Amino acid sequence: MVMRFCPGGDLFLLLRRHRRFDEGVVKFYAAQVLLGLEYLHSSSVVYRDLKPENLMVTETGYIRISDMGFARLLKGYQRAWTFCGTAEYMPPEIIDNIGHAFPADWWSFGILLYELATQRTPMVWGS
Repeated sequence: MVMRFCPGGDLFLLLRRHRRFDEGVVKFYAAQVLLGLEYLHSSSVVYRDLKPENLMVTETGYIRISDMGFARLLKGYQRAWTFCGTAEYMPPEIIDNIGHAFPADWWSFGILLYELATQRTPMVWGS
């Protein structure tokens, strides 16, 4: 699979360069990610790896979701059981291995919003 070149790099590098984003910038990126997740979910796809490193920035500053390696097609009320994703963004249902579905992406979305506003994730594992 090939996607269009995104000369802005990923959102992780952009965030590190700017230290943190002001509220307007967070809303700008959040709205795009929200629409992307809504599209995936309406297509019965759970993404499962939302993080700044997987959000590419186009030449016009808009976001493209990349790295569909953990994405999974779910039909109806089906759940997934695969332990996957990135630790700081994983919802409890993946960590506890109780089965997960689309709400897993919304948990990661909340972590992403917090990170865009503060430049850190709300949870630090192992402390």
